[in-house]
Amino acid sequence: MTDFDPANFSSVDPKQFAQLVKSTPDDKIAQVMQSDLRGKILDEVFGRMPSLFRADRAGSTNAVIHWIITGRADGGSDTYEVVIENGTCTVPASPEREPKLALTMGPVEFLKIVSGGANPVMMFMTGKLKAKGDLGLAANIANLFDIPKA
Repeated sequence: MTDFDPANFSSVDPKQFAQLVKSTPDDKIAQVMQSDLRGKILDEVFGRMPSLFRADRAGSTNAVIHWIITGRADGGSDTYEVVIENGTCTVPASPEREPKLALTMGPVEFLKIVSGGANPVMMFMTGKLKAKGDLGLAANIANLFDIPKA
C-alpha cells in the first residue's frame, strides 16, 4: 500500500500503518482527516488499541482517558474514550465516564503519536498536544501500548 487510503486500513498491520503515516506529507494527512474518511480512520485506530495494550506494563493502572482529536471539517472535534482497568483496555462506543486524563491534539499529531512517529513530550512542550488531568499517566501512556515504529 503506497497511498494514504483508509479503505485498505483493515488489511494493514500496525507497522505498515506506521510506515504509511511516516511517508505521507502532513498536508496530505490533514486533507484526508478533513474528509468523509476521518471517522473510518479514527475508528480503525481506536479499534486496534485493545490488541496493542500491554497489560504486563499496566500494573494496577485504572484510568479513563479521553482522546480529543480536533480539526474536523466543520471545525469541531471527535472524542474517543479508552478505559484501562483490571488489566484490560476497552474502547466504548461513546465517551460516558469522567476522564482521569484528557489529551487534545490535531489529527496529524494524533496519527504521528499512535504510529510512533512523534515525541509526545516534545509535542506537549510545544503546545501541539494538550494534557489535562493526571500528567504522570500522560507521561507513561506510551509505555502501556505496543506502538509500532516505522
